[in-house]
Amino acid sequence: MRIIRFLDHKDNEWTGADNMDGSASIITGDIIGEFNRNIPGDFRVTDKKIKIRTILAPLKPVAVLCIGLNYKMHAEETGMALPEYPVLFMKNPAAVTGPYSDVEIPVSCLDPLQVDYEVELGVVIGKSGKNIKAEKAIDHVLGYTCANDVSARRWQKSAGGGQWVRGKSFDTFCPLGPAIVTVDDLPDPQNLELACRLNGEIMQNGSTSDMIFPVAEIISKLSQSTTLLAGTIILTGTPSGVGFARTPQVYLKPGDILESSISGVGKMVNKVVSEQ
Repeated sequence: MRIIRFLDHKDNEWTGADNMDGSASIITGDIIGEFNRNIPGDFRVTDKKIKIRTILAPLKPVAVLCIGLNYKMHAEETGMALPEYPVLFMKNPAAVTGPYSDVEIPVSCLDPLQVDYEVELGVVIGKSGKNIKAEKAIDHVLGYTCANDVSARRWQKSAGGGQWVRGKSFDTFCPLGPAIVTVDDLPDPQNLELACRLNGEIMQNGSTSDMIFPVAEIISKLSQSTTLLAGTIILTGTPSGVGFARTPQVYLKPGDILESSISGVGKMVNKVVSEQ
């Protein structure tokens, strides 16, 4: 199933199953489980169909957890050693924006340009859990979506006081979508192709098979003595080809068109603009 969140032509917001014909079948109930209990969401797809005007980010996450340096080839291009444990950082949930919405370059990141792209597989936790075993981890997943971990490199590396969160959390720095593809329709998250195009040119072209820590292991390790709340999205790292590792370096600028896609999930298209 492809779960989307969208606006109709009267600006009403809905959650539905995408019929892939410009309409969606409305979902009743909650696609996300109870936050503090190990219970999955209870929802039903109805026969009510509504025309889609605008597709939004497929969920409003309670938390955005991110894994850095999780692709072997990306670690190689940065010259960094492979991590022993998943490298965890967070993005402000307010950074989430839609799959076709503008990505804004903050005023503080225009001179010099420093905003980079990172296509990533997003894992949506549909059932809360703690101390989850790797072999049971996918039982806690509602589905998968496409994400771009937009990053202001100067803020990430130096201006943020040595912490990554600031450079990752500006408004619009987390496009998500266009849908959550449920686990039953995407059973193997370790065999997906990721691509990122900038103005039509392929910048990243990788596979989730290159992950250092696969999805199930990430969930297991992040849940050690820590509750993963239903409604959390985990960004699982980016493949090689990011802008700062190129010669010459490539950064996003106003007017650019950023495309992020994952096989079996879909494609996002975001125009890059200046912050107003």
